[in-house]
Amino acid sequence: MLVSPTMLRIEGVRQLRNPYTLAFTLAMPVAMYLLFGAGMGYGTQSAGNGNVSFYVMTSMAAYGTAVAMSSLTSLAATEAKQGWGRQLAMTPMTTLGYAMTKLLTSVAFAALALVAVCTAGMMTGARVDDLWRWGATAAIVLGLGLMYGLYGLGVGLFFSSDSAAALASITMTFFAFFGNVFMPLDGVMLDIARFTPLYGFVALARWPLTDGVLTTGQTDQLWMLFLNVAVWLALFAVLVMMGMRRSRARQ
Repeated sequence: MLVSPTMLRIEGVRQLRNPYTLAFTLAMPVAMYLLFGAGMGYGTQSAGNGNVSFYVMTSMAAYGTAVAMSSLTSLAATEAKQGWGRQLAMTPMTTLGYAMTKLLTSVAFAALALVAVCTAGMMTGARVDDLWRWGATAAIVLGLGLMYGLYGLGVGLFFSSDSAAALASITMTFFAFFGNVFMPLDGVMLDIARFTPLYGFVALARWPLTDGVLTTGQTDQLWMLFLNVAVWLALFAVLVMMGMRRSRARQ
């Protein structure tokens, strides 16, 4: 059996009851947007091809997607190490089916975080000049956000603690603070931010709005953003491989 609808439903309900999932993947991105995007007087000011509210909305949607993918895939890795595979062997579900169920759950929550933030944006005046920019922003956020599933998987495999999901979420928040996601950075801090895991992803998500122009007046080169994403994707893959080796060594 590739995917069990029953297990998929149970897994979704379980995560909806998980306070960490609700707090980090849904509540926090929406709250951050409402505070810094809709709650401030400058939200209606012009920014690129739209306004500041859309800029903040995009940032928070990207952050929520990254957290959802990383935290939920880390849970899958942790469960697998705890012997869940032996339980699966007693059911018609295969290991691939289990992995697909976890992946679909992660993508569903990433999409849910995206929808929640974008809905809040639509209701509070987030504006962009052309309708296609909404679709392009959402597609970039959800498409590139899948890479953070590798990061979560690597964290879950590398660390034996049950708190791997919380660790993945907290580190994503740390990366967001230093990656020009939550607040505009300048000078040395901006130079450092360009090497962080979330910078290229969020900058590409903002591209339909900003065309690469930063709040400081500088312009990001498209190739540099793709390079950032490619390098971190490769590093996440290495983390997964290292985690797999460490997990096997412990066994």
